[in-house]
Amino acid sequence: MTTAEPPGADSAADDPMPRPPEQPDIDACCGNGCDPCIFDLHDLAMDQYRQDLRAWNARHPQEQ
Repeated sequence: MTTAEPPGADSAADDPMPRPPEQPDIDACCGNGCDPCIFDLHDLAMDQYRQDLRAWNARHPQEQ
């Protein structure tokens, strides 16, 4: 017999910890001043990752 989690409880399996975006290789930039540059996009993705990680940590304080 298994115990059920309370309604609304997020398990780590159902709510995995966010993973940081992969940093682009330095050689992936063409150097033509693209807007947005792949590094700008990575910075935005890192900002989103940090927000997602803070929210995940708030939902899973026992796993910090």
